[in-house]
Amino acid sequence: MKSSLFEQIKNKTIHPDDPLFEEIHQIVEENQEKLMKLNTNYHERKARNQLFSEIIGQELDETTSFNLPIYTDFGRHLQIGKQVFINCNVLFTDLGGIIIEDHVLIGPGAKVISVGHPIDPKIRRSVQLNSVVIKRKAWIGAGATILPGVTVGENAIVAADATVTKDVQPNTIVAGTPAKVIRVMDEV
Repeated sequence: MKSSLFEQIKNKTIHPDDPLFEEIHQIVEENQEKLMKLNTNYHERKARNQLFSEIIGQELDETTSFNLPIYTDFGRHLQIGKQVFINCNVLFTDLGGIIIEDHVLIGPGAKVISVGHPIDPKIRRSVQLNSVVIKRKAWIGAGATILPGVTVGENAIVAADATVTKDVQPNTIVAGTPAKVIRVMDEV
């Protein structure tokens, strides 16, 4: 993440009266129009990648591709590597930071979430930020949900509709809600 805002907020709880909320909402507002344009108009691949690059604030590598629609609530704290494929209807809640390394596959309807809320009802409107990292060659299945603070290890597979609440070790397959290891693969 290149953003100075990210350095201020990573792995923190931000309360609604914090002045940073105004800056966050301004960026969200800027990106909403771009997301609407991206998801509701036809664009050739180059133009589509350029528009998404503007949303995330980084040049998307030409080897990376995605199918529309694609969603992000913030955009600027999403880092995407090379030769990544993101299928349709994927949601990134990225204010807390999401890093997707090279050669990752993300299935349709997956959700990657880096933001939660405190369990204490007195401060529940605050946001808790915990980065998500998806390591090289991981595969996130259709409809899977990756929750805040999780790292999905290299070559790991998250089965369709799994809910990942804790780190996934490299070379493992997890399934279910909450996700549990169902197989350990030989190292690749």
